Amino acid sequence: MVNLVQLPAGKQGKVISIEGGTGLKNKLFNLGIREGVMIKKITGIFSHGPVVIKISQTEIALGRGMASKIFVEPV
Repeated sequence: MVNLVQLPAGKQGKVISIEGGTGLKNKLFNLGIREGVMIKKITGIFSHGPVVIKISQTEIALGRGMASKIFVEPV
């Protein structure tokens, strides 16, 4: 299990847990990010700035702090 920042670019992962408060979990839920969802990471590990992910056909940019609280199981 790794967080979204550690997941390599182009790899997919299944969201296992979100480590954060109710506000963070609600915000991510409204973006479609919740436990059990498959996510594909677009940006690389060493890029600076937001972490870009893809869920279905939607691309979402997350801050690195927020992305580091989303844990996935790489597939």
